[in-house]
Amino acid sequence: MAARRASPPSGEIAQRLHAAAIHLLRRLRRQDDAMGLSAPRASALSVLVFAGPRTLGQLAAAEQVKPPTMTRLVAALEADGLVARESDPADARLVRLRATARGRSLLHKGRERRLAVLSRGLAELPAADRATLARAAELLERLAARDET
Repeated sequence: MAARRASPPSGEIAQRLHAAAIHLLRRLRRQDDAMGLSAPRASALSVLVFAGPRTLGQLAAAEQVKPPTMTRLVAALEADGLVARESDPADARLVRLRATARGRSLLHKGRERRLAVLSRGLAELPAADRATLARAAELLERLAARDET
């Protein structure tokens, strides 16, 4: 009877997942050069495209930067026609930032390029490995959805 391998310690798994995620994202990020945006601008625009309109403060918090830094990023995105300001219908004092159609298109095309690269890489793997990664993706999604306590 074959002996079962002991599961590695959680710390070791965490370290390997962390390193692999960083390397994979760096590899995929190379596709973002075609957008012509710096990484911080692309990231801020991504929040507005995929999470919806935000105030400057909310966007700064999401990106973990100070409001003055976000003000500069947003000004550049506005100058490029990728972001627009709009009054909040419930509170005219609030200004929300939203991605323009051009900004949404640019981000969606960038995402499509990254996904195409990843899909090609996955297609080269044996079916059993793809099934394992599909299960791992489910587990990672569950882990990511958990509240931090």
